[in-house]
Amino acid sequence: MCGLAGFLGRDFADGDRRVTAMTDAIVHRGPDSGGSWTDADAGIALGHRRLSIVDLSPAGHQPMAAASGRYVFVFNGEIYNHLDLRAELQEAGMAPDWRGHSDTETLVAGFDAWGIEPTISRAIGMFALALWDRQTRTLTLGRDRMGEKPLYYGWQGEGANATFLFGSELRALRAHPAFGAETDRGAVVQFMRHGHVGEDHTIYRDLHRLPPGCLAEVSLARPDVEITRYWSAVTAARQPKMEDPDAAVEALDVLLRDAVKQQMMADVPLGAFLSGGIDSSLIVGLMQAQSARPVKTYTIGFHEPRYNEAGFAASVAAHLGTDHTELYVGDAELRDVVPMLPAIYDEPFADSSQIPTYLVSKLARESVTVALSGDGGDELFCGYDRYRQGAALTKRLAGVPGPLRTAAAGLVSAIPASLWDAALAPLRKVPAGKEPNGQWMHRMADYASSTSLDHLHRKLVSRWRDPESIVVGGIEPPSLLGTLAPPRAGESDAERMMLLDVLTYLPDDILAKVDRAAMHVSLETRAPLLDHRVVEFAGRLPMSMKLRDGKLKWALRQVLYRYVPADLIERPKMGFEVPVGLWLRGPLREWAEDLLDPTRLKEGSFLNAALVRQTWAEHQSARFNWGLPLWNVLMFLAWQNGQRPGA
Repeated sequence: MCGLAGFLGRDFADGDRRVTAMTDAIVHRGPDSGGSWTDADAGIALGHRRLSIVDLSPAGHQPMAAASGRYVFVFNGEIYNHLDLRAELQEAGMAPDWRGHSDTETLVAGFDAWGIEPTISRAIGMFALALWDRQTRTLTLGRDRMGEKPLYYGWQGEGANATFLFGSELRALRAHPAFGAETDRGAVVQFMRHGHVGEDHTIYRDLHRLPPGCLAEVSLARPDVEITRYWSAVTAARQPKMEDPDAAVEALDVLLRDAVKQQMMADVPLGAFLSGGIDSSLIVGLMQAQSARPVKTYTIGFHEPRYNEAGFAASVAAHLGTDHTELYVGDAELRDVVPMLPAIYDEPFADSSQIPTYLVSKLARESVTVALSGDGGDELFCGYDRYRQGAALTKRLAGVPGPLRTAAAGLVSAIPASLWDAALAPLRKVPAGKEPNGQWMHRMADYASSTSLDHLHRKLVSRWRDPESIVVGGIEPPSLLGTLAPPRAGESDAERMMLLDVLTYLPDDILAKVDRAAMHVSLETRAPLLDHRVVEFAGRLPMSMKLRDGKLKWALRQVLYRYVPADLIERPKMGFEVPVGLWLRGPLREWAEDLLDPTRLKEGSFLNAALVRQTWAEHQSARFNWGLPLWNVLMFLAWQNGQRPGA
């Protein structure tokens, strides 16, 4: 795993120093070495920071030139089938005299032999890349199919002084003197809704995130960025369906074994995260089945039983015989990470599981350089209960006329939350830190008023239901969860929600969370379930092989039970939940009060200070639990503070 950065422009004064400053800003992504390449006549600079994983010798150093001299290349990621690509080049008589055994060299040889898109289409892996064609003076950027690795870009400056910046993190772009982007109020609206800035947006106006599965071309002669899609998650989800469950499970087992085996490729110590859930247990089971030595596994434990999965992980580790390490952390250790979050995530990010994700990455990095994870299983194989519940609610509401639904929802919402609390207290006990009954009833009424499944799904993944109300002058940009959503093509309600999550929540939240947390401690993470062959296979499974007899992820479970007994796995899903709502009434209250000072809120001019303070007061009263929407507000304010000069 590495980091890349660079720029293209006519103002090329101090080009090498400028690109080095950009890569110095992301040295955590590649602490082992760095390099740069510049061509002042062409106005191009490429920079790289290396975390050595495959071919630790200087032969793997970047930027790397093609044997033909035509291309110069920087690359972040891993190509798991690169040895197969080398063999294909050899058999076709198109291989260069190999200098080493890095996947970087394999890719650039492929570009020489086959071209850019044909090479990318052959590759199995995760990556962000920047490729300069010295012949056409064209820059190509590329991102892997599922969005595991980030890549940002955009023009800064005007006219002849305009400079095209790109890099693995926004902080690399900020290190260039041409950077002058302002915070985008529309992106802040999007962030308040979801807790992340997503799709092709960034927190800055005029800077963009390259979408997964895409290539982008730009040159000084043609400054308009041309984006082409070489792979589609929508197409992958709409494959012809398999009919034989037994054959499907067998084929899935074979495919997953191969994906895991490929992703165990490394010249450095390798391990895995293990929560004891279905996905991580399956990955570790497949690793151990193909390893002659105990696999190193890592778990974070919590002293609060309601959040703690460490005991389950330990049982799975004992059964598989892994070399297991667990670290129990208390509230103090978790809260100590909070001030670090703006620096770790670089742009506003508010999935509170970012805290334990950072801690487990830090734990693993003490003894390994690469860790495999189970990311992707929920979105591809139906692992979130909201898929089942959302589909069931939509079905129940389908027979109720819209005006009647709206009227009933309005009636429920009109009854004060305090009255609902009193009425439901004997019937529904609320655990500490969860939303009170009245708030829950109002939320259910809001769901019932949804006009379509897509409308309901958007509510299910929203923190602020009306985010424009919290951002002064903010207008929410078009989204794949709104007007830009792909048309439905016969998929079931559950399949529709899964597809929308694969397009948005998975790359913009889950994968961004893991990438930033792990790379902050220079740990490479890999997700075998996101091998595009697995993604396409998941698209061939009918819902009956994903949700069966009330069991989520049915097909994955059948494979898992070949390696781990069911009684070690069967329990309600827990996840990396963090009780931010309780913290904001207790140990984080003073920190939050400082950020939410009315004077500072008004000075910042981005947020509706009156609404923020009202929401904060309601949360402190314990009549409502606004922990998650307030976490969005606080993470934005903490990020904003970090952007000030001298911060």
